Amino acid sequence: MVNLIAAPMGATRVVERLPHPIKVEPALRIPLPDGRALSARLWLPDDANLGAVPAVVEYAPFRHRDFTYPRDCVIHPWFAGHGYASLRLEPAGSQESDGVPMDEYVTAEQDDCVAALAWIADQPWCSGRTGMFGMSWGAFSALQVAARKPASLKAIIPVHGTDDRYNDDIHYKGGCMLSAGLAWGSLYQTYMMRPPDPDVAGSDWRSIWLERMAEAPDILTSWIGHHSRDDYWRHGSVCENYADIEAATYVICGWADGYTNAAVRMINGLTCPHRVLIGPWGHTYPHIALPGPQMGFLQEATRWWDRWLKDIENGVDQEPPVRIYMQGSVPPRPSYDNRDGRWITDTQWPLKHTCDETLILNRTSLDRSAKATEVVDICTPLANAIHGGEWLPHGVGPEMPPDQRLEDAGSLCFDTPVLEAPVEICGTPVARLLVRPDTETGTVCVRLSDIRPDGQSTLITYGLLDLTRHDNMAYPQRLKPGKWQLIDVPLNVIAQNVPAGHRLRLSVSTQSWPLTWPANETMTLSLKTGESSITLPVRETGAPDGFIPAFEEPAIPQNPAIKWSRNVNRERTVTHDVVSGEVSRTYVKDDGAYVVEEHGMMIDSVSTIRFSALGNDPLSARASFLYTIDFIRGDWTVGLKTDLEVSATEDHFVIQGQYRALEAGREVYTRNIHDRVPRF
Repeated sequence: MVNLIAAPMGATRVVERLPHPIKVEPALRIPLPDGRALSARLWLPDDANLGAVPAVVEYAPFRHRDFTYPRDCVIHPWFAGHGYASLRLEPAGSQESDGVPMDEYVTAEQDDCVAALAWIADQPWCSGRTGMFGMSWGAFSALQVAARKPASLKAIIPVHGTDDRYNDDIHYKGGCMLSAGLAWGSLYQTYMMRPPDPDVAGSDWRSIWLERMAEAPDILTSWIGHHSRDDYWRHGSVCENYADIEAATYVICGWADGYTNAAVRMINGLTCPHRVLIGPWGHTYPHIALPGPQMGFLQEATRWWDRWLKDIENGVDQEPPVRIYMQGSVPPRPSYDNRDGRWITDTQWPLKHTCDETLILNRTSLDRSAKATEVVDICTPLANAIHGGEWLPHGVGPEMPPDQRLEDAGSLCFDTPVLEAPVEICGTPVARLLVRPDTETGTVCVRLSDIRPDGQSTLITYGLLDLTRHDNMAYPQRLKPGKWQLIDVPLNVIAQNVPAGHRLRLSVSTQSWPLTWPANETMTLSLKTGESSITLPVRETGAPDGFIPAFEEPAIPQNPAIKWSRNVNRERTVTHDVVSGEVSRTYVKDDGAYVVEEHGMMIDSVSTIRFSALGNDPLSARASFLYTIDFIRGDWTVGLKTDLEVSATEDHFVIQGQYRALEAGREVYTRNIHDRVPRF
């Protein structure tokens, strides 16, 4: 997903003069072997004495000319100014690239990038060596293209990406369908239908636009249809064979992001030279990310490029391969400007001086030893998590989880005694629960929280599991009501300090709507205390933090002129209708309006996402998505409007609504959607 500049620019130093002057090619066309061409923007060092230089490429379908222009211009000029050709490359069917839009991460998209890298490496301004980097889609692209082993590709920097498209992407989590994936699918469908710029595409822009809208695949229908870990999701999941990646890889992620589990898996999975960095950040580049502290990502990336693309022995490959931010305890808040904590380095994962400690779920407590076995039941209200946080916080607005006491009211809760000494949890907690469902389908959410002396409860981490997939994500099986079964629920990896005087709380619930889509029936889950547990990876008190090379302060190159007429804003409201029984959450994501003064285009976009349900009826769950994107320059005014709703019956998901395109206020294309997709 796309994020504009999230951090307050006052926190980031603006560098007015870089080591090398820069020239820009704003509408480069990169030819492909079949006669098509991809659109790119090229920043190049303009220094006659420098000669051919390595090239670094960001490959993602988000429109370098307008939509990601504000973000691109605080990244790519830096690399060009430090002696690299830096390119923002668009896949087929995006911006002015030839072809029609495609689904996520298809083979053809990777083929095109491999061909583009070969062309770039062969240019007189390129030394023949290339690197790839990117955030989110760009990170996926870097990993997936690296697995193809292009001859020129020697280094990559994936930021907030995944190695597993099923278990750790925006679509599914522990087999549970994430509502964030529904929002992303309907938004990306809208993105695919955006027009080319007439100033570049010329008089053919309208016919190209109409073709894109007609040919864009119904990706949301496809994503929902692939409900288990089949070949559709295995494709592009580099965890299938980490050894395919030979380029030196610097994995970067943040604790507030949704992709952190993948980062720690790659520590041990990758066989190429690699490093992993995890900070406190949400889903954007760490030099402009919230929560802070931000760091000098551009300088750190340049060091990586210098070592692997220019053979400069700068010692970056001799530094500890694992560097993580140990977060301090904070009160629960919907957003944070900064997270207290400290950096830790190590040579391995799990970190040295870390051991597993198992706590037993007793009647209402978490203890080191088991007490008498009891059976306790839980049937969580459907909208119990209506106030919960987003799956993928971008660091803008009210995205983080609030006080967990709101969700604990509908959960089974187990507390430790007051901690006599601080505890540092560093790794992947795993809950092992002995449970008995009374339905054939159902989900479990397990949360670990930091309970402050005043009772406030801050989420540390959580895990999700669709019980029909507890044995195998590829082959779901209906549950046997009344049968006891032992399940493991891994929680998201985390590094968190919990002070003395606080307590830990484990909470178990059977609903997590609207974070995940509810099962088609309401389950009462029985749990055996005394025989259920949570295993915590705990770092020894006083363990050395390791050698910690200092990051440079966050910096950006001087930004080209962008005139904002409406700032980015986020609003989230929750309503309870006592007459109808409807509970709803509405999230307005206003990405603002700005003019790119280079070519005079205004981009104006607003999203409204609403989740609702009636009482405890899981079949009443609704997700609606309203998106508006306008492109305006002089008399040229085009827009896209999406109005889509996802609901479900016992046997099917139902997707209905429409995508509309307008020119000068007149509707020129409409795609009506009414799809029914079988559910498991």
